[in-house]
Amino acid sequence: MNDTNIVLPKFYSEIKTDSEKISFSMPSDLQTGSFLRTLIATKRDGNFLELGTGTGLSLSWIADGMSNSSKLISIDNSIEYQSIAKKYFQKSNISFVCDDAEEWILNYSNAKFDLIFADAWPGKYAVLEETLDLLNSGGIYLIDDMLPQPNWPENHAKNVENLIQDLEQRTDIELTKMCWSTGLILITKK
Repeated sequence: MNDTNIVLPKFYSEIKTDSEKISFSMPSDLQTGSFLRTLIATKRDGNFLELGTGTGLSLSWIADGMSNSSKLISIDNSIEYQSIAKKYFQKSNISFVCDDAEEWILNYSNAKFDLIFADAWPGKYAVLEETLDLLNSGGIYLIDDMLPQPNWPENHAKNVENLIQDLEQRTDIELTKMCWSTGLILITKK
């Protein structure tokens, strides 16, 4: 078995090229993307939330796994990054929010989500409780970059360690830690 032989989603190569032109240095890796696409496909007619649009590389995997009746909200605080994603995903079931994700999470009061991919500080290291409250029972929460990364800021390992300890102590979730890809944690809400 070769887990690096991965079929790329539509627009991935184009988004990657556009991302490199602006020196975007925070993409999720291909294994995380492939895993995310598979998880999304388990939630037909799902309601999804992506925290950290970036340039749309992860979004390409999400969109590839979504059914036409699924919905996605993708949030980022950088209009420069998000404008690349918007260029490729002009679909009625994909909504973009350019705002502070922490504020958005604290003020959101609509339908809960079937899957949340938290690839930003908010929803992972800040307002975690409020983010997990946005999940339906049986909903999936996925985070990546739990193994040391070259672009981590100084002392970030302690943040990761604290987050993992907090998650391990919760009784309202099922949790699996994976030392694969960039280090993934998959949670299902009870």
